[in-house]
Amino acid sequence: MSDGSSEQSRVWTNTNFPEDVLQILEEGLDTAELVYATQTFSGNLVSSPPDSSLEEATIAFGQPDAEQLLQLTNIRWVHLTSAGYTKYDRDDLRAVFRERGAILTNSSSVYAEPCAQHAMSMILAFARQLPMSWKEQFTSRAWSDAQIRRQSALLNDQNIIIYGYGAIAHRLTELLKPFGVNIIGVRRKATGNESIPMVSLEDHKSWLEHADHVINILPANDATKGFFDRDTLRGLKKTAYFYNIGRGVTVDQDALVEMLYRGEIAGAYLDVTDPEPLPVDHPLWVAPNCFVTPHTAGGFQGEMERLVSHFLGNYVRFEAGQELIDRVY
Repeated sequence: MSDGSSEQSRVWTNTNFPEDVLQILEEGLDTAELVYATQTFSGNLVSSPPDSSLEEATIAFGQPDAEQLLQLTNIRWVHLTSAGYTKYDRDDLRAVFRERGAILTNSSSVYAEPCAQHAMSMILAFARQLPMSWKEQFTSRAWSDAQIRRQSALLNDQNIIIYGYGAIAHRLTELLKPFGVNIIGVRRKATGNESIPMVSLEDHKSWLEHADHVINILPANDATKGFFDRDTLRGLKKTAYFYNIGRGVTVDQDALVEMLYRGEIAGAYLDVTDPEPLPVDHPLWVAPNCFVTPHTAGGFQGEMERLVSHFLGNYVRFEAGQELIDRVY
């Protein structure tokens, strides 16, 4: 946090914000100097290559190069324009930041609501068989009312298991509870502050086999890569739906495709894939009952304004030596 010295803060960004949002940022920084990356991006998820402008900064707001951060002793705080922090989830970077007294925060508070609503919309869509109706609308127009009514479900008393209990899962739980569902969370280590019962990663399979909806919000790291492998996916019952709004690398996509074609799972909704963008000839595009959105779960009107507002709120706290929101380490 700020050490109270009179040194002017220099805030680096690699995000090419719209003019009206940029004005909000500049006004909110007051006397701090805004330093632009040599190469800026309109998207907030794009990482910069090593950048000489970052060497002039004390604060980074965006997606700086992780390797470069290891070398820069001037950086006191990094605030990511994303909820995910895979590239920065490194023991060496954690150690360097701890040694220097530097801080890493993310934008989880910005993306919890849109991601939770996105997942909620697909859960409801599957329950009410909307994809089946849409498919008929754009193809045969068969009016299969009896079949669709018979296959439509109520969420009441259905079992939902959520992998990765962070801000998104917490908000999704709040959205789901009025429907009278049974929710179990899975995380590496429970804190005791969760709003739903938790099980460990080691004990999850006994619960997985009973789930009607399996929601993957796991981050990408060494422990979660390929977590939903062929063996784990086969633990799902045939009437279950699988959702991924975490990271594509956590799922064995080949196994998922096979299961969809064999009818060993009711359906899948994926907002993240491996790779991204998903190649146009990838089998996930045409797998039965598989629906893909292009990593848009976090998007919403006013997204950039919210990102800047969240950062500026933390900037005020940082300058005042207060605890920051969405601290990672």
